[in-house]
Amino acid sequence: MTDRLTPYEIMEKLVSFPTVSRDTNIPLIDWVEEYLQGHGVQTFRHLHPDEPKAGLWAHAGPMIEGAVVLSGHTDVVPVDGQEWTSDPYTVTERDGKYYGRGCCDMKGFDALAIWAVVEAQYADLKTPLQLALTYDEEVGLIGVDPLIRDADGKFPKGETAIIGEPSTMEVVTGHKAGKGYSVHVRGFEVHSSMAYKGVSAIMEGAKLIVWANKMNEEGQARKPEGVDALFDPHWTNVHVGMISGGTAHNITAKDCDFVLTFRCVPGDDPEEWGRRFKEEVARVDAEMKAVRPEAGIDLTERFSGRGLTPEENGKAEALTRMLTGDNGTHVVSYGTEAGYFQAHGFSAVVCGPGDIAQAHQPDEFITVAEFEKGHAFMKKLLDHLKG
Repeated sequence: MTDRLTPYEIMEKLVSFPTVSRDTNIPLIDWVEEYLQGHGVQTFRHLHPDEPKAGLWAHAGPMIEGAVVLSGHTDVVPVDGQEWTSDPYTVTERDGKYYGRGCCDMKGFDALAIWAVVEAQYADLKTPLQLALTYDEEVGLIGVDPLIRDADGKFPKGETAIIGEPSTMEVVTGHKAGKGYSVHVRGFEVHSSMAYKGVSAIMEGAKLIVWANKMNEEGQARKPEGVDALFDPHWTNVHVGMISGGTAHNITAKDCDFVLTFRCVPGDDPEEWGRRFKEEVARVDAEMKAVRPEAGIDLTERFSGRGLTPEENGKAEALTRMLTGDNGTHVVSYGTEAGYFQAHGFSAVVCGPGDIAQAHQPDEFITVAEFEKGHAFMKKLLDHLKG
């Protein structure tokens, strides 16, 4: 029989796998599946259709409906260009903190969830516990929907889902939806002294960024209503965080590339924002082609993430409030996989150890106290599932 590892030992193992989104997560999934099966936990593996990546679903307890699902992603962001004071793929404890890539976002929670599922296998549960581990969350919430769809029918249907993104164990009941586009602007090169005869991809692309600023100004000026008022900011914000282009200061830029994203409040439809943006792109594209037919703008949808809508009398909210004692109202502007579970009929919340401010940072960490708080949460959850 496989030894039963502590949450810390599991986290050490998970962090040791460099599961950056551009690379495979299969070795991690192999280890988790072998560990769970070694304790008699039933598992199902979902394979990415084109890349060496996989998601994992597991079930412990009675084979009946109504399971609580603990869900986390397995991929992490790169450490390229970041200055770390210790090996990012080795958990290092100092000053009351566990350092390592993913300790906070979100292999710390994953480790606690795996621990809980194994412990559940040895407990006399009245309500089952399930585990969902996804891939490619960090590059656009890509892996969660196919995992849920593929796992459907493999085990009895779960009822509530706790997505363990770092929330300092506060119960988050709502977050914004997201949509993002990669924008490639194709200009026509001429000497800058005769710029009107060419098309500058940078200067034309800047028109779309000006449009984004205008949308933010209009949103900020709008009086918040309903659930939207809970968010900071209370409007759908439009953002460009990456841009590149041009070859020299005295040549109109042939190319310009940037990423434009929307984070939509519940009162706004991401598809409608996409339509409005495409209308502006078409307008600028027509102006460019009027100067040089070769010029234009190419759009590629980068991601489209579902929002999490606060539920009325939600079972997941009631459960996590009971376990944490948190009765505050919490919504966040970052995205998670919770909205996908909600769309598939689960009652869903976000609740996990760690502070989102540490996610993606050099020397990423979770405090020992937060990790222990997460461990206490899992112990209470197991007691609750025993009935």
